[in-house]
Amino acid sequence: MTDLDWRKSSRSGSSTNCVEIARAAHEIAVRDSKDPEGGQLRVQASQWGAFLAGLKRGRFHSAD
Repeated sequence: MTDLDWRKSSRSGSSTNCVEIARAAHEIAVRDSKDPEGGQLRVQASQWGAFLAGLKRGRFHSAD
């Protein structure tokens, strides 16, 4: 998993306070953009899809 194509959301702009994601086979890898060598969280692609669907539905809203 060393040759991944990492990307961050276009909504992040020039901010370095964000996460980056990369697709690998049947997994999605997530890492901190400020510390790319600090480790990765990996989830099944289907779980990532369910998470994104929940975001779009407003399931995870901010208390702000």
